[in-house]
Amino acid sequence: MMDAKTRKNVLARLRRIEGQVKGIQRMIDEEKYCVDVILQIAAAQAALAKSGKIVLGAHIQTCVVSALSSGSEAERQTKIDELLEVFDRYGSIKER
Repeated sequence: MMDAKTRKNVLARLRRIEGQVKGIQRMIDEEKYCVDVILQIAAAQAALAKSGKIVLGAHIQTCVVSALSSGSEAERQTKIDELLEVFDRYGSIKER
């Protein structure tokens, strides 16, 4: 689990992203220029990617380190497999 400071940081970021998404919805409703909408979508995607990196870092520092240092062989392998799946699935996300 992530510590209180990290959790607070991630939640604050997600609230800002929620505001960004609402702003994008408003832009669509108001028929704003398409390029401006696309740029705001890209900004929201980058913010989500950064949030994901923070959560992943917390996971590695807590759950993975714990499993690798004190867990059983099966538990260690499970954490390694989870990380490989995360990297495979989300490895192509680029931060701006």
